[in-house]
Amino acid sequence: MPLTLKRRHGSPSWYLRGSIRGIIVDESTGTGDRKAAEEILALRQAELLKRSIHGDSATRTFAEAALSYMEAGGERSHLGPILKLIGKKPLGAIHQAEVDALAKKLKPKAAPSTINRHIYTPVAAVLHHAARKRWCDKPVLARPKEPKGRIRWVTHGEAQKLIDAAAPHMKPLVIFLFSTGARLSEALYLDWRNVDLTRAHVEFIDTKNGEARGVPLHPKVVEALSALPHREGAVFRRALPRTTVKGIQRPLGDPYEVREGGGGQIKTAWAGMLKRAKLEDFTPHDCRHTWATWHYRANRDLTALMELGGWKSASMVMRYAHVNTSHLASSISTVWGDDTFPKSGEMTGSGNQPMLKVVGN
Repeated sequence: MPLTLKRRHGSPSWYLRGSIRGIIVDESTGTGDRKAAEEILALRQAELLKRSIHGDSATRTFAEAALSYMEAGGERSHLGPILKLIGKKPLGAIHQAEVDALAKKLKPKAAPSTINRHIYTPVAAVLHHAARKRWCDKPVLARPKEPKGRIRWVTHGEAQKLIDAAAPHMKPLVIFLFSTGARLSEALYLDWRNVDLTRAHVEFIDTKNGEARGVPLHPKVVEALSALPHREGAVFRRALPRTTVKGIQRPLGDPYEVREGGGGQIKTAWAGMLKRAKLEDFTPHDCRHTWATWHYRANRDLTALMELGGWKSASMVMRYAHVNTSHLASSISTVWGDDTFPKSGEMTGSGNQPMLKVVGN
């Protein structure tokens, strides 16, 4: 039967009741105004008729799917700007071209990794959620190709040069980055509530992968943090108190502003430190690479490295097992061995029987 307006449940609002091509409706219009309710009824009838003929993807919007996705516990990050631009679009109208255009508009100069994280990943997550509810087809989206991960690390001696060259307010931060493997944003926004100097332990709450993790603190870090003049709020500040020539003490600097990934807030101080240390091509994130390389070199434990660094897969940390191979130097020295090495082209096994004959190159 067609949709009609009814009063029910003692509510002042008008209700829609009836069915359109087998789709049963019993829902509030949200208004007690008869004329407004009639307009809603007409729009709802047209929407349901279209849905019954063309399916959910022609009528369900991206905003509707995003709301359902978030209500189901989906990640809200980065969806705001996307919803403003394509929220009203039907799911069936969102394909590769639309997402590519969205990326160009929202992130015209961003790196591929940023575009993937801010645009393609959240859009794909919402569309996959909608596909599971059979509101649309399973999405197939090609993403911008990201360059291979860069691994730049320094030796302990070079790290100490950087620490010695750092400005007073930066020195504890640099020590912390080299000693914990923290991402820059995790360090800049660290609160004293999550630091226990007595137990030599720090907990990172707001992490990139959304999972909190704890890391023991090296004595170098405990010493550096113990010397800070404050124990409340942000651990690392834009400046530390100091007494000027006129005897006036400068107050503790403001906390760093919350931005995606840290937002280049230590760019000038970092550049000055590199110049004084006479080192080039080294970013704050390279401290994390350095820490991971040191850790694996000392412990050979990928599981521990994954847990402490907050990586979710072994493939993410395997690269650190290959960048510093100085511990294998002794094995290389045997390549040019003595005269007892097998003759050219042969590898002998038990009983001196040939195992492998090398042919050609």
